[in-house]
Amino acid sequence: ALTVRFITRRFIGDYDPTLEMIYRHMAVIDGEMVHFEILDTAGQEDSLQIEEKIKWGDGFAVVYSVTDRCSFDEVVRLCFLINHIHASPKRSGGSEQPPVVIVGNKKDLQFDRMVSTEDGENLSKTLKLPFYEIS
Repeated sequence: ALTVRFITRRFIGDYDPTLEMIYRHMAVIDGEMVHFEILDTAGQEDSLQIEEKIKWGDGFAVVYSVTDRCSFDEVVRLCFLINHIHASPKRSGGSEQPPVVIVGNKKDLQFDRMVSTEDGENLSKTLKLPFYEIS
């Protein structure tokens, strides 16, 4: 849903989170035209599949739902994999880490919240990564 919102500038309420999609988009960032290829994963991958997808990426938004503690618990594992895979000597230019941001989604669902803003902030400080909560 975040990817569709970024590309279309509209919220699509009817969205199937189990479908994996690659979106292509162009946007002007800091006065420069940037071509995006965004892999929106379905979150159903096994370890080998997720490693291949991490190798594919140049930057990562690790998104969890504030209404789902299990999705929050996955953040550490995913950030570790991103760091480990991109630091690998097998990867060309492996010494430079890709940009990673942690995103807590659905902050408007206060009554369903299972992960506090403080939890997200503390994790972000521990991992030394930027953190945002959004709706």
